[in-house]
Amino acid sequence: QVQLVESGGGLVQAGGSLRLSCAASGRTFSNYMVGWFRQVPGKERDFVASTIWNVGGTLYADSVKGLFTISRDNAKNTVYLQMNVLKPEDTAVYYCAVARILTRSPQQYDYWGQGTQVTVSS
Repeated sequence: QVQLVESGGGLVQAGGSLRLSCAASGRTFSNYMVGWFRQVPGKERDFVASTIWNVGGTLYADSVKGLFTISRDNAKNTVYLQMNVLKPEDTAVYYCAVARILTRSPQQYDYWGQGTQVTVSS
């Protein structure tokens, strides 16, 4: 069992930056893929980025490529999502999750955090 806790969300002006954190407890991220998703009310949960914990390979949604960066801190058992040049359309609840395979599909993720709200004002 993995417990995930996201933090770092908040209100930011367009063009600003935020860094989200996802801390794991219960067990380490070892052998998992860790992903970030986002969701707005009434819409599906969308893939943002993911990383292979053991080797650091990454995958990004086209909409955030070059703007967002996923990274990890092995010692802290924490995954980060650095979000730069934020736009109002990035406003959503952001979730981290873990899966056994590198995938964009939320259905393939086994454990989820509670989410953190990101609001980008214009």
